[in-house]
Amino acid sequence: MGELQFGLKPHQVDTFKLSSDPQFIDKVRDVVGLYLDPPESALVLCVDEKSQIQALDRSAPVLPIMPGMPERRTHDYFRNGVTTLFAALDVATGEVIGSIHRRHRAMEFKKFLAKLDKHVPAGLDIHLICDNCEDHGVPQGAGA
Repeated sequence: MGELQFGLKPHQVDTFKLSSDPQFIDKVRDVVGLYLDPPESALVLCVDEKSQIQALDRSAPVLPIMPGMPERRTHDYFRNGVTTLFAALDVATGEVIGSIHRRHRAMEFKKFLAKLDKHVPAGLDIHLICDNCEDHGVPQGAGA
C-alpha cells in the first residue's frame, strides 16, 4: 500500500545512453532535417531490422473475434525457427517496404538495399536513416 500511497513505482526503470561521437549533434541535425524538410527530388527512408523473430504455429487454429467474444487461441505452439525482417519506412507517404531473410548478416542487408534500389523511381536520390548496427556494413569482397 505504501508504494501506491506515495506514488512510488519501483518496477519502472528508465535507461539512457550518452553518445561519445564528436559528430553526434551534427548527425542529429541531419536526421531531424530529413524528417522535417525532406529534399524535393529525393526519397527519405527510415530503415531498421527486427531479428530473432520466432516463427510460431499454434497447435490448433485461432478462433476469430466475434461479438462479445475475444479472439481465442491455444496456449501451445510449434517452433519453426527464427527469421529477420528488414523494413524501410517512406517518411513522406508512410509506405513500408519489407524483406524477410533467414539470417541477419551484412549480406542479407545488402540484398535488402538492392530491393530498395529497384523500388525507387529513376532520378530520385535516396537518403537512408539507419542505426549503427554492425550488419549495415558491406561484406568483404561484396563491393559497395
